[in-house]
Amino acid sequence: MRLKIGIAAASGLVFGATLAMAQDAYMVPADAPAHIRRAVESDARTEEQRARDSLRKPTEILMLAGVAEGDYVIEFAALGHYYTTLLVDAVGAAGHVEMVDMPWTDRFGGEPARAFAAGHDNATFTQVHYNEMDLPDNVDVVTMVLFYHDLTRESADQSVDTADMNARVFSALKPGGTYLIVDHKAEDNSGWRDATTLHRIDAQTIIDEVTAAGFELSVNSDILANAADDRTLNMRDDAIRGRTDRAVLLFRKPM
Repeated sequence: MRLKIGIAAASGLVFGATLAMAQDAYMVPADAPAHIRRAVESDARTEEQRARDSLRKPTEILMLAGVAEGDYVIEFAALGHYYTTLLVDAVGAAGHVEMVDMPWTDRFGGEPARAFAAGHDNATFTQVHYNEMDLPDNVDVVTMVLFYHDLTRESADQSVDTADMNARVFSALKPGGTYLIVDHKAEDNSGWRDATTLHRIDAQTIIDEVTAAGFELSVNSDILANAADDRTLNMRDDAIRGRTDRAVLLFRKPM
């Protein structure tokens, strides 16, 4: 019995040390605005979320998106709430985060999203097909992280007409508002080819589709680039999971 307890304790220490090392590996940049620093350092975040920070660079991403205190933010595909937890703290009590998920995600994302909204006065949850959503006006920021490739599905009723969706986002944003998209990169010039198999998409395809809706590409960042990823593996493959070469694209609605 003592041996089992000792092994369990040692395993716990190793796991805890791993998390601590991952957490320590990420430092909030010195130039981070106070509201974003507050969000990243919040006690509301789980150890699992913090362990991902070194690879996701949350401070830099929120700064890039231009998230400000008091903003109205729409977060598409809020699954897992890594960014949702950050956003509700960053926008503060005067701001609002509206999570908008596709109906097919309800089996794994519905209950957690409803619970998150119930526990935060500045968050709401809407489940609606992206070609049927009615978004509010004068939105400050819209985000879609690691989901654009999922807009094309094997099932037609689960797929999204991205031209229509991007037009709805354009209409909802205020002039100067931002639209941040992060996704797993596929090989160049591959279009949507790998979306349903490798769960990746050609970054240029996203750029072409979003700018066609009237947006300007403001930043094409390499902040989450990984040259060691040759973009041929499924993003869930253990050899690359969590470390894919990622497109980080910031679009802006013209003034």
